[in-house]
Amino acid sequence: MRKSFFAFLAVILLASCAVSTVREIPSTPRNQVARPAPPPKVSVPQVAPEALFSQGQKFYQNKEYNKSHEFFRTAAERWAGQPKSGEASLWALRSLVKGQRHHDVYDFSGEILARFTWADSNLSEILQVRLKAAELIGHVEGALSTAMTALTNPKLVKDAEIFRLSTMTLIQSSLSIKELEEVGSSSQWPGVVRSAAYFRLGEQHLQNNDQDSARKFFSRAQVSDQDNEWSLRAKEFSEQLEAVRRVAPRTVGAVLPLTGKNAAMGQKTLRGIQMGLGLYNNQPSSFKLAVVDSEGSPDVARRGVEKLVKEDNVIAVIGSLLSRNAPAVASKSNELGVPSIGLSQRAGLTEMGARVFRNAMTSEMQVRYLVKVAMEDLKMKKFAIVYPNDSYGVEFANLFWDEVLARGGQITAAQTYSPKETDFRDTIQKLTGTFFTDARSDEFKLRLKDLQAEKKTKSIRSETPEDVLPPIVNFDGVFIPDSARALGQISAALSYAGVRGPRLLGTNIWNNPSIAKRAGNFSDNLLFVDSFVPTDVQFQNSRFVKDYKGIFGDEPGLFEVQGYDAALVLRQLISQGATSRESLSQELADLKDFPGSIGPLSISQDREIQRPLRALTLMGSNIVPLEVQLSKQ
Repeated sequence: MRKSFFAFLAVILLASCAVSTVREIPSTPRNQVARPAPPPKVSVPQVAPEALFSQGQKFYQNKEYNKSHEFFRTAAERWAGQPKSGEASLWALRSLVKGQRHHDVYDFSGEILARFTWADSNLSEILQVRLKAAELIGHVEGALSTAMTALTNPKLVKDAEIFRLSTMTLIQSSLSIKELEEVGSSSQWPGVVRSAAYFRLGEQHLQNNDQDSARKFFSRAQVSDQDNEWSLRAKEFSEQLEAVRRVAPRTVGAVLPLTGKNAAMGQKTLRGIQMGLGLYNNQPSSFKLAVVDSEGSPDVARRGVEKLVKEDNVIAVIGSLLSRNAPAVASKSNELGVPSIGLSQRAGLTEMGARVFRNAMTSEMQVRYLVKVAMEDLKMKKFAIVYPNDSYGVEFANLFWDEVLARGGQITAAQTYSPKETDFRDTIQKLTGTFFTDARSDEFKLRLKDLQAEKKTKSIRSETPEDVLPPIVNFDGVFIPDSARALGQISAALSYAGVRGPRLLGTNIWNNPSIAKRAGNFSDNLLFVDSFVPTDVQFQNSRFVKDYKGIFGDEPGLFEVQGYDAALVLRQLISQGATSRESLSQELADLKDFPGSIGPLSISQDREIQRPLRALTLMGSNIVPLEVQLSKQ
C-alpha cells in the first residue's frame, strides 16, 4: 500500500467527523476488475426537470436503469442548488446499482458525497453501495476508506455493524501483510479493526511457521482493544504459543477412545503404548505418558490435545485411532507445533501438516501390495469387484480399480450393494450376466429349448434365467472389501450361481479366525493382506509377543502392535537426543529401517510409517502366509 494511502484516509476522516459531507480524495486503485464498455448513450430531451424526474421514475419501474440514470442525473443538474437536486442524484445512484454498473456506482457515489449534505439514512445507503461497489471492482483501498468513513461517523452508529463486518471481510481476505500492519498501527481505525488486522497478521505468520512474529502480533491484537472477539482469540493463540515453548522432553501424550463402544480398541492400544515407552519394565522408566480419553468425539479430542500441550507439555502426541477423530488430533497438534503419530486409516491424514505422521496400514498400502501379489506372483490379470456402498467399500474399490489398471490389468465387472444387504443372489447374477437376459436372449432361447427337450415334463414357465444361462466368469479374482460376514454370504451366492474358479481377494479385516467358517467353497482360494499373522512362528517368537504375554497373559493384536511401535520409535529417538519438538519431527521424517515389533520400519515422503506386509490365505482352518500354501502345491 502506497505511503499516501493513510494520508488521504486522514483527510476523509476529518471531513466526515466535522459534517456528514464526505469529500472524495483521489487514489490509485490496484487489482481492479476491468471497466466494461459504457452503455449506449441516452438522448435526454430539453424539458423541465420535473418532467425528467417523472420520466426517470417510469424508466426505473420498467427496469430500464440506464435510461432512468440519465434522466435522474440530468434532472439533478438542472435543479442545481435546490434540495430536489440531491433527491434526483440519489435516484440516479440507485439506477446505477440496479444496472450493476459497479465502476460507475463507485465514481458517482464519490461525486454526490462531496456535493451534498445528506440525512443519516441516505448517507448510510450511499456509503453501503459505495463500499459494495469498491469490493466488486477490486478497489481495496476505496473499500477501506469508505468503511473507515462510516465507522468513525457518530451519525451512523446504528449501521456500524454492517460496515464492521465488511471491514473484517477485507482484512481477512484482501490485504497484504504490509497493508495489515498499516491498518493495525493507525490510531485512526477503531480498536476492533486494529485488533482484527493484528490477529490476521498473527495467523499469517503462524501459517509460515514464524512463531516469534505470530506472538508479537497476537500480543498487539490484545493491546489494541481488550473487549472484542479478535483480542480474545489472540489471547487464546498467545497462550497456546507460550505452551509450545514449554516442553517436557520425556513426556508423550496419547489421545484414545477409552470409554464408549470403541473402548476395547483404545485399551489395547494403550497397553502397546505403555510397553513401547518401557513403563512395564522391572526398572522404572524415565518416560511419562499423559493420556486423554477422546470419548469418540472430535471436539473432546481437540481439547485433549490442547490439554496435553498446555498442561502436560508433551513432546509428541500418539493418536487418534478413530477416523472421525484423527483429523482433529492431527490438525490441532500440527497447529501447536507438536509432532503427532496417527493410528487411523483416515485418507489424507498426513496432508494436514508437516508434523503429522502416521503408523497405520492404510488402504493405499494394502491395495498396492494385494494387487502386486495377485498380478506378479499369482499371474492374475482380470478382476471383478463386489463392494458395499459405504465409505470403506467405495474407497477400496476405487483404489483397487486404479491399481489394477496402472499395472496393465483389467476390471471386467463391478457390482455394488447396500451395506445392510444379506441376500447377494441378485448381486452375483448381475455380476455374472444371468440377471438381465436381453443381451443373451438368443442364447437363452437355444439353451431353454435344449433343456426342455431333455426335461419334457417341466413347464417353460418353471425355468428361470439363472437355471438356463451359465454364469459369465471372465475374471481371475473377485475383490470384496468387506467383513468376513459379508464374505460368507457372497461366497455362498457365488457357489449357488455356479462360480467356482476365481480367487477371492480381501483386506486385512479378513485376518480373523472366523474367516475359516465363512469362506465356504473358497476356503482354499482366498487372498488378503496384513502386517502379521498371529500364529506365525516368527511373530510368536518375537520379543514383543513374549513380553506382552508375560505382562498381560494375553495374545497381542494389531492395535497393540501399532501402539507399541509408535511409542517405541518416539522413545528411541528421544533417548538419542531429539529432545525438542522440532528435532523430533526431523528425526521422524528421516526414520529408516527402525527395528519394530514385527519388522523394520521406515518413513515415506508422505510421512507414512511403512512396514512389511504379508500375503495371507487359508489352509484348513488356519490363516497362513500365501507362500506356505504355494509351497504345498
